[in-house]
Amino acid sequence: MDEDEWYRRHGLRPADLEPVRALLREQTALGVHNDSALIHLGCVQLFLHGDLADVPLIWRAKHSSFDAACSVEWQLLCGAGRERTLDHLRALGTAEAGEVLAYLSIVDPADVAAFSVEEQSRWYAQYYEAEEVS
Repeated sequence: MDEDEWYRRHGLRPADLEPVRALLREQTALGVHNDSALIHLGCVQLFLHGDLADVPLIWRAKHSSFDAACSVEWQLLCGAGRERTLDHLRALGTAEAGEVLAYLSIVDPADVAAFSVEEQSRWYAQYYEAEEVS
């Protein structure tokens, strides 16, 4: 299944996120053979839901291949808001959470200052709606 078919079946804000999580685990397991566009869409779907429990899954998907690493922006880790995400990662205290914290700490301060979940959500909605029309 490609990104277009996934979008047609599930939309941007699926009510049931378990298929999205399963898709990301499956694509992550494929490593360099994964579909980075499909991974991006799945991460956007989770971002829009804003569940802090999804941050490690998004992180693993991001690091499953070079293309996925390039397509999954840092903002996708922060669907619940950047500060809430940082607090959650600190509370987890795992090595993986430490990696995400280190990654988020090197984001350009100007990008951090400009980030808002609402604006990013609008941007993703416009992006995928434009793709649907194309």
